[in-house]
Formats: sequence, C-alpha cells, structure tokens
Amino acid sequence: MKITGISAQQKDPNRLNILVDGKFRFSLDISQVTDLGIRVGKEFTEEELDGFEVESQFGKLYGRALEYCIMRPHSAREVRDYLYRKTRTTRVRNRRTGEIKDRPGVSVELTTRVFDRLLDKGYIDDAKFTRWWVENRNQRKGTSRRKLQAELAAKGVASGIIEDALAVTERNDGDELAKIVAKKRAKYPDNQKFMQYLARQGFGYDDIKSALESQD
Repeated sequence: MKITGISAQQKDPNRLNILVDGKFRFSLDISQVTDLGIRVGKEFTEEELDGFEVESQFGKLYGRALEYCIMRPHSAREVRDYLYRKTRTTRVRNRRTGEIKDRPGVSVELTTRVFDRLLDKGYIDDAKFTRWWVENRNQRKGTSRRKLQAELAAKGVASGIIEDALAVTERNDGDELAKIVAKKRAKYPDNQKFMQYLARQGFGYDDIKSALESQD
C-alpha cells in the first residue's frame, strides 16, 4: 500500500493528513512523519499502517495532555485521572446530522506511554506543582497551612513533598488569617459564628482569637 499524499491540516498546520492509495488513512505530527520515515511514494504493509494509526492516536493524546499540563501545573494524580477519562467510552453528537454515537476510549497502554513521556519531559513534577500551589493558592483571599495540606493530599501529593514546600514558604497563618478576617468580617457580625467559620478554614483557636482581638 502506497503513501499518495501528505498535507497539512487547516486547524493544526503542525499535524499532517496521510493519504494511502488516494484515501485519507490517519494524521500524524510533523515530527512523527519524519521519525517514521513516511513520504509520498513509499509503500508499507497493512500491519505497518496499523502501527502508524496507533502512533496517530498517541500523538493526538499527547498533544491534548500537554495542553492540559501547560494550562496550569497539575499533580501526577491529576494527570493520571485526566488520562484515565480518555480510556472511557463517551457519547458524541454529530453536529451535521444530530446523530449520537459512542466513541471508544484509547487503550490503557497508550495513556501509560503519554504519562511516561510527560514525566520524562518534566511536565509532571509533584515537587514543582506543590511549590506552585503553596505560593499561588488564594494569595489575596488567604488560606491556612492546614487547608493547603489537605488540598495537596487530596491531589495525591506525598506528605514529605508537602512538608518540604510548607517549610520554605514565607506564607504564615497569621498573615493569611488577617486577609480572611479583613475580607469576611462584615459578613459575620456574630463573633462565635465567625470563629466557627475560621476554624473550618483550618486555623487554630488561639490564632483566631488573637486575630479577632486585634480587630476590636
């Protein structure tokens, strides 16, 4: 079977449509076309073309996962969860006909390859992610250390990594508590209810008491 055409996609010029015997067969990233030695006029077996289709899926999934990682830092668990969702069958509607069909998900093996590539390229790094989260989470609103710990633990970050990030940050519960008190004081005229609210945010009783007394 012969490669009879290679053309750039309109929506993504970095991705090329590959025609086999005059018909569209799959698309690949420019780098994949080079690495796989695909060129017009070259012939491949059906088995080789099937392998290229797998690489096509890999390229698409890697591109989407890379965008997900670049959008903002994510923990390793978040990326795994994102990739897991891609293995599930989804229902899609044809915009032209309105027909609804099931779209099968990708293989687990493919998501594992994508995860390993992102890890190897440094796009997945729980230590970097944790430092980013600690320094950027609710900077204006205020967040307690206990809440930061709980949030990061829920994202699958190891306790040692969390402790290391919190040990070097300049953020402290006194300053964070002052931000929240200044922002929420008017909504809680009742001190007891306000203290309960602040306790739910992860602050200690003594810190809360001191912060409220300083406002009086």
